[in-house]
Amino acid sequence: MEPLRVGVIGSGYWGPNLARNFAELPNSRLVAVADLDEARLASMQSRHPGIYVTKRYQDLFACNLDAVVVATPPATHYAIVQDCLRHNLHVLVEKPLTLSSQHAEELILLAENRGLTLMVGHTFEYNSAVHKLKELIDSGELGQIYYIDMVRVNLGLFQRGLNVLWDLAPHDISILFYLLGPTSLSVNAHGTCCIFKDLHDVVYLNLELANNILAHIRVSWIDPSKTRRVTVVGSKKMVVYDDLELSEKIKVYDKGVEPPPYTDNFGEFQCTYRHGEVVIPPLQFVEPLKQECQHFLDCIRNHWTPRSDGRAGLNVVRVLEAAQASLMSGGQRQDLRFEPVEMLQLAVGS
Repeated sequence: MEPLRVGVIGSGYWGPNLARNFAELPNSRLVAVADLDEARLASMQSRHPGIYVTKRYQDLFACNLDAVVVATPPATHYAIVQDCLRHNLHVLVEKPLTLSSQHAEELILLAENRGLTLMVGHTFEYNSAVHKLKELIDSGELGQIYYIDMVRVNLGLFQRGLNVLWDLAPHDISILFYLLGPTSLSVNAHGTCCIFKDLHDVVYLNLELANNILAHIRVSWIDPSKTRRVTVVGSKKMVVYDDLELSEKIKVYDKGVEPPPYTDNFGEFQCTYRHGEVVIPPLQFVEPLKQECQHFLDCIRNHWTPRSDGRAGLNVVRVLEAAQASLMSGGQRQDLRFEPVEMLQLAVGS
């Protein structure tokens, strides 16, 4: 079976990593790279001799490609992905899918009408540590989930025309939905603009999910320490997932607290605390991006629905829109229900 021919649009921060994986995977062939920066194109051509490079992504439409990867600034995703789908190319696009839920819906319907794969680069959904975290939740080992705390902070990198909410929070929202599934929820957000006026670089996002589960997401571009941590607290056990740990990414704590039997005497009100062992489950770690790229190829070959398909990307965008509305209204609560994508009366192509 011939390898799928893949082109990459955008070779800035993340594009070279995507190009490397598609060049290395045996069932794909990196054919072309497009970028507006000539120095980046020269660098890509030196890394991958023989590929075609161009400053115009439209030139890739004449390269007999099967699929493209879009790793350009989020504000450009809608127009570029739409153009690629109209040229009958399968698309893997980096997060967030778009900056508008309406645009996301249009892309989903366009891909479905043409029988094309549309997948969003929610890389953490292909991370073996996150898979283990979901396994622990689904098995009931943690008991009833009380709350989830997520921290994604570092010093930089500031994005032009994009605040920290839209830049970093998509990772944690996608992890949250992968762990628990998209449910009706309410969102409120608070933040501040420290470095540039009208550009939020610190945001605190609160989500109230079904079954009284609370989730808190803190994202920042101006924190002294890089942190990538998820804490899940259940009625039986607690788990910490630290993505920056080299080998001990998941730690399961046999800790908890039990209320006392009913009493109206405060002196008898003593909770029972449990301090058990800490278990570090073994993980067979494979580069998440490699697994993501392979999954994209498998979905094209087998006509599968991607784990992080367009609808998953749309759900993340809806939360971001609600959080942005809350952020701009002083933290006003926004309620969300995840309804199916409706057929829009739009000229999405045939």
